[in-house]
Amino acid sequence: MNSVIRRLKYACYTSNISMSVVATLSPLLFLTFREMYGISYSLLGLLVLVNFFTQLSIDLVFSFFSHRFNIEKTVKIMPLLSVIGLVVYALWPYVFPENIYAGLVIGTVIFSASSGLAEVLLSPVIAALPSDDPDREMSKLHSVYAWGVVAVVIVSTAFLSIFGNGKWQWLALLFSLIPLTSFLLFSKAEIPQMETPEKTSGALSLLRNKGLWLCVFAIFLGGASECTMAQWISGYLEKALGISKVWGDIFGVALFSVMLGLGRTLYAKKGKNIGNVLLFSAVGATVCYFTAVISDIPIIGLFACAFTGFCVAMLWPGSLVVATDSFPKGGVFVFAMMAAGGDLGASVGPQLIGVITDIAIENQAAVEFAHTLGLAPEQLGMKLGMLVGMFFPLCAIPVYYKIRKIRNKQ
Repeated sequence: MNSVIRRLKYACYTSNISMSVVATLSPLLFLTFREMYGISYSLLGLLVLVNFFTQLSIDLVFSFFSHRFNIEKTVKIMPLLSVIGLVVYALWPYVFPENIYAGLVIGTVIFSASSGLAEVLLSPVIAALPSDDPDREMSKLHSVYAWGVVAVVIVSTAFLSIFGNGKWQWLALLFSLIPLTSFLLFSKAEIPQMETPEKTSGALSLLRNKGLWLCVFAIFLGGASECTMAQWISGYLEKALGISKVWGDIFGVALFSVMLGLGRTLYAKKGKNIGNVLLFSAVGATVCYFTAVISDIPIIGLFACAFTGFCVAMLWPGSLVVATDSFPKGGVFVFAMMAAGGDLGASVGPQLIGVITDIAIENQAAVEFAHTLGLAPEQLGMKLGMLVGMFFPLCAIPVYYKIRKIRNKQ
């Protein structure tokens, strides 16, 4: 591998780690924000929705108008948005302490825009590089994201344990160095040419293909299956299973991410027959969600949550593999549509957890029902939320079965 390609790969990898920061930092701070600022669970879940809705908006813009963008300049500028967003996110409470939530939202919108661009552009950049096995290179790119989450969880847990939750702003500033590194790497990298539809009508013709919508629906369910657990595992382990935050983050959130990274790394090294992998992964994820909900033994619930990471590992990148194999000349448009589907699923799933938990806390009938089960209202709400989350991988089973059937005929 020559130095030009190596530099570009490292730039993509650090950008994917920046996405790990963007996706993981807020959920790790959910209970900190609730305790320090009194922010409700619905508003905390809304931060996740804002994150992925912003990414979704970027995805849709690129879906139809990618031919109007200077792709090379966009890729190179993209990491700066993450830096700016994390700085706003961190410093707003100092500058405007009377309206902290607004700053969290604004910072989230800015760094989520960068994450949305990364989601659309990093995969086609990697796909455009010469490789003996493009599918495994794609899996490797996404495995970096998972290992990035592990690092974010460990660093965050250690930082907050040493310096206290009140210093969370410094943690956000520390993480802003990652996209800054990515910006420096991209600044001297040569971005390969990527195909885009020559005009909007070219995108519209692809939209009439039912196979594309099957792939989009597949990644929607995969994104929801992955992100519902990923975004709420910290709060779920603490409030629903009674595991302390430090141990829950280390042995829950971090282990989930380790399993996520392990699944993607294994596929990158040994993987084949993505149709079978997707189908059996959806079945495994359904079982893990259900076990996490019904278990009264904290250690079993913890491992069920964590092992979900292994089961959902290939649902997102695997759906991308199917889409790129099915539409090899779709270019940036297909990646943008897939990113939009994944982000929509990643928005809907986590938000449902927050809404259902708040309903359980505020609804008198739900409170009384919780007491009859010997549960606190928050416990019942989060368990019901996770039960709803289980329906995403459950619904994915027939979708992935159809994909496997189609691929076996090819």
